[in-house]
Amino acid sequence: MASLLGISGSLRRESFNTALLHAASELVPRGSHLEVATIEGIPLYNQDVEANEGIPGPVASLKERIASADGLVLATPEYNHSIPGPFKNAIDWLSRPQTDQPRVFGGRAVALMGASPSPVGSRYAQDAWLSVLHTLGLRPWFRDHLFLAGAREAFDEDLRMVDEDQRARVQRFMEGFTGFVTG
Repeated sequence: MASLLGISGSLRRESFNTALLHAASELVPRGSHLEVATIEGIPLYNQDVEANEGIPGPVASLKERIASADGLVLATPEYNHSIPGPFKNAIDWLSRPQTDQPRVFGGRAVALMGASPSPVGSRYAQDAWLSVLHTLGLRPWFRDHLFLAGAREAFDEDLRMVDEDQRARVQRFMEGFTGFVTG
């Protein structure tokens, strides 16, 4: 049994990446659980704020949820062929103070996924995450890739994943990652 935390890197109310995580939470293997989290409410990183006021509440809360999870699933949008600013900003806050980084991220299993209306999915953003994952000391799972391209066709108007082929892909992805986490 694995306790997983999925973080959507999108702030958009009708985010395909948040919808992808919700689909993944339905398709995670029996006995495991995927909780979906948001970066909503995390302010822009400012070292003066950190020094004078400490870690903001939404950051501290999300850090504890990460630290208590067996594995982490990052659902990343792609902006200008890279990591979206709000998502990278959230990770920058979550890695502070640097002395707490090993507790929160060190050795934790992580998988990347992403959904986009574009024909390449989130391939470039996922590539851009590699140095960040390494720096944080995470244990990335690379056995499978989930770049959901043409996301508009995979979800209905309520952002439920209706494309059965894509649902099967997500299920295989989650089975593989859960095995990596528990193995």
